[in-house]
Amino acid sequence: MFRRNKGVIPMAILKGIAYRNKRKAEMMETNAVQVTPERGVEGCYRGKPSDRQVTVMSVEDWQRACAEIDEDLHWTTRRANLLVEDISFGPASVGDIIIIGDLRMQITIETDPCSRMEQARKGLMKALMPDWRGGACCRVLSAGKINVGDIVEVVRQ
Repeated sequence: MFRRNKGVIPMAILKGIAYRNKRKAEMMETNAVQVTPERGVEGCYRGKPSDRQVTVMSVEDWQRACAEIDEDLHWTTRRANLLVEDISFGPASVGDIIIIGDLRMQITIETDPCSRMEQARKGLMKALMPDWRGGACCRVLSAGKINVGDIVEVVRQ
């Protein structure tokens, strides 16, 4: 896990990519995808330009939330677009730039857990609330094709 300093945060790994093609649809996983400022994650219905264009979640934070409810749920239950290992998010992350290959995204806000989490598993919404466990929302700054296994860097702004 990284410690916050100015500059580049040590590298992490992209462990998962998922999207949904319509509201309330099941998440679909893929090993590679194009991400653009115009469409966000290719194929995702929520990709229009906004401060919540792409959602990113930490493996470690997901594991903490699952441990709190004593359940080993698949990460797509959270409905995030990207799953990263060895990075956690928090209030100080706002403004930071996530770099995956050519892709550049700026962290804009916390991904607040919604009632769909409670529908998936009782207690999950509450377990995701502390310490930005639910992840971060991002705005895409520049396009890039990403693949599971890619290096992820965060540049502190």
